[in-house]
Amino acid sequence: QVQLVESGGRLAQAGGSLKLSCAVSGSAFTITTMAMGWYRQAPGNQREFVAAFTSAGTITYGDSVKGRFTISRDNAKNTMYLQMNTLKPEDTAVYYCNAVLGPWNYWGKGTLVTVSS
Repeated sequence: QVQLVESGGRLAQAGGSLKLSCAVSGSAFTITTMAMGWYRQAPGNQREFVAAFTSAGTITYGDSVKGRFTISRDNAKNTMYLQMNTLKPEDTAVYYCNAVLGPWNYWGKGTLVTVSS
């Protein structure tokens, strides 16, 4: 059973930066064998794609975060990160970590990011 635990969310000011972490445990597989990504959901909105690694290591970003957010991972720590710069109030959301391993799709419980103007 893969477990994902997000951390790093907090209140930040517009124009500031935050770094989120997603720690992966409970799997014999390393994160390099998984497709992993970040999604977010603002109140009243649908869950939105933010950034992801494919299982081949290709990186993709959602249009709303391109040039501001950077996804990365530390294979030795089995942890994925999301560096968020130039934050905007519209980045306010619960940020979720996602991992896909074969036919299984895993989600963390989320971490809240609030950006004040």
